[in-house]
Amino acid sequence: MAGGYSSSGRGGGADAPLAVIRDIHRISGGSRFSGFFKRDCVDLVRRISLLTHFLEEIRDFERNQRIGEVGSSSSHRSCFADLTLVLHDARRLLLAAACNFDISEDSSDKVHKRIAIRFRGVTIALEKVLMNLPYYDFEISEDVQDQVKLVRSQLRRAVGRYNALDSSLVQSSAIETDPSLLSNQATGSFDFEKLGCRKTDALLESNDSETSSEVVDRKEISNNSKTAMSGNTTTRNKQEIKNLGCYSHHSLVIPADFLCPISLELMKDPVTVATGQTYERSCIQKWIDCGNKTCPKTRQKLWHLSLTPNYLLRRLISQWCAKNSVHQSTALIGGKIKQSDGSFRDITGNLSSIRELVRTLSIGSTEDLRAAVAEIRSLSRRSTDNRILLAEAGAIPILVHLLSSQDPGIQDNAITSILNLSIYENNKELIVLSDAIPSIVRVLSTGSMEARENAAATLFCLSIVEDNKIIIGACGAILALVDLLRSGSSRGKKDAATALYSLCAYPRNKGRAIKAGVITPLLNMLTDSTNTFVDESLTIIAVLVSYREAKSEIVKADMIPVLIELMSEGSPRNQENAAAILLSLCKKDKGNLTSASRLGVVTPLLELRKNGTDRARSKAMRLLEILANIQH
Repeated sequence: MAGGYSSSGRGGGADAPLAVIRDIHRISGGSRFSGFFKRDCVDLVRRISLLTHFLEEIRDFERNQRIGEVGSSSSHRSCFADLTLVLHDARRLLLAAACNFDISEDSSDKVHKRIAIRFRGVTIALEKVLMNLPYYDFEISEDVQDQVKLVRSQLRRAVGRYNALDSSLVQSSAIETDPSLLSNQATGSFDFEKLGCRKTDALLESNDSETSSEVVDRKEISNNSKTAMSGNTTTRNKQEIKNLGCYSHHSLVIPADFLCPISLELMKDPVTVATGQTYERSCIQKWIDCGNKTCPKTRQKLWHLSLTPNYLLRRLISQWCAKNSVHQSTALIGGKIKQSDGSFRDITGNLSSIRELVRTLSIGSTEDLRAAVAEIRSLSRRSTDNRILLAEAGAIPILVHLLSSQDPGIQDNAITSILNLSIYENNKELIVLSDAIPSIVRVLSTGSMEARENAAATLFCLSIVEDNKIIIGACGAILALVDLLRSGSSRGKKDAATALYSLCAYPRNKGRAIKAGVITPLLNMLTDSTNTFVDESLTIIAVLVSYREAKSEIVKADMIPVLIELMSEGSPRNQENAAAILLSLCKKDKGNLTSASRLGVVTPLLELRKNGTDRARSKAMRLLEILANIQH
């Protein structure tokens, strides 16, 4: 058929889309793309290539199933047929680019618009079909699921750029568009006007409130932990198309060297890999965590996985941001702090005294240093204003350096000051960019008990920012937190549990926690006679149980009888979590299901179905249905 589509696209399995992806690789080989849309072609090929592991896992899963089981339903065949259709559309578009067909630098605005619409249609359709694929029916590994989420996120951002381009060209050049161009030629088999784009998740923000308690951050962290335990469209116009070295940021043009090749966003913490290419730290760390051992841009093998901070590029980006008023993280403007009602309050006098105090940290005697860091600890716990002023005065990098002090008192005060400062949202980024996380992890491992507690609490505060979860996990924090969970004080265990819960939202950190032996201390906390940490322990296990290796470790630890007991005698929240964990353990494991049935799981499940919370009833009914099916 026209366009290279064949009946194999209707095959229903992963083989058909994989064959198209291989063909796309062949088309893109040898850097054949050129012209105005070279970068669009390269980006599309890279995103499609990232789907290879995903489809290979589905193919391997299908081959291991008996005929007629999961993966062969008509709905699954339809999903894969849709994916194959979209990939064929992408192949046709890329083939045109490789042949330099109507994409030359001398092309007219009308042709530019037509090609941009085709890219937009393919991008929207690909994101849509990825959203509808039945991931959970094929037991896709969490690392690969995370990789697919990254592709979808990139596709959504690309849609925003194409939408802005279309609007700009229509308004600026008054192009007459043939309606048939939009419905047929632009998108192949898909009508992009009928395809929606999912909104990005809202950013989680922490609230700051003033208090006079001894350690103000404890109250605020407690509030955040309770909550935890329960694109802008960019403008892309004709001028930008003519300058492929740049992307626009609102009305500004960002130099291409300042953009991460993975996320295509302005870098904050650029790092260099073994091949000499530079990426945003969190993006390349996620790439490595997914098991990749090659450079995403050059595809060369990484002979080591160390990430070297690119301080020169970071300084250039900072200078560019300051010059263009982009990404300013300070709340201080001209010596004034903006208040909630929109007015400004002058704090010039306070800033001068705090700068003098921070200066003492650098040049004072040992006694002066002890007194200054103790005063900063006191100031940082009193108010949000002080947290803003201390960061503005440059206290954060100096406090990070003091975490290596051999003086226990200085180290304790330094880590507590950083904890207090981290409560203010904008300071989180400043702390991470000061390369604080490795030093915080060292304090977590070797400091006094108070310092270890506050280090764990600091990691929790920083992990509220999603990208920080990746960086913290890669710095060895999980092992140190599990050790604190095992042997820490009561408060230390609570801080470690809260931090682990937050960090394990990132799939790779679940594997790190299991390897660190987290299941044993969690079981000890579940069975402790005081019942002090049952809530925290169950909540973490409920997060970990979705990880394949975690299930086997939970069963080895003989946790099933404990969970059944908690379903009978625990609080409503504990009953919910225990039922959810048991359902995950038994859903696709006949051995676990038989064991739970033999241990008397039916009686508490019937009670939950009758008197439990909505969530508990739902889990109980689902598990009872599975038990009934196996008995027949």
